[in-house]
Amino acid sequence: MRNKRYLSAATLFTALAFGHVAAISQPMFEQGVLFTETRLALYTFDNDVAGSGKSVCNAPCSNIFPPYLVKTTDTVSGDYSVVVRQDGSKQWAYKGRPLYTFYNDKAGDKGGDGLNRNLWHLVRE
Repeated sequence: MRNKRYLSAATLFTALAFGHVAAISQPMFEQGVLFTETRLALYTFDNDVAGSGKSVCNAPCSNIFPPYLVKTTDTVSGDYSVVVRQDGSKQWAYKGRPLYTFYNDKAGDKGGDGLNRNLWHLVRE
């Protein structure tokens, strides 16, 4: 079940019945790369320490690589977790690594991969 984009009718019914529709907005893999629900590629930053529960990419870094923020209705499961940013906002993490988008990407783009002396990387399966 590599493509987790589509929920079965039973899963969707259960989610609606119990108010857990938010799991749909979790990032998901497409062709081996992790994307947001709007198909923006997701990146990790080598200077972040996996499992530390925080991000070290704050302004001005976050102007170029905006954090992928958790919505108040989102639920967390599996390899996904949440880190609390310096400003108190909550950011998605995958396997303990905070997730970011790249300011110049459009849907399906992967322009941030390898930037800043190869410190930024696409999240791959």
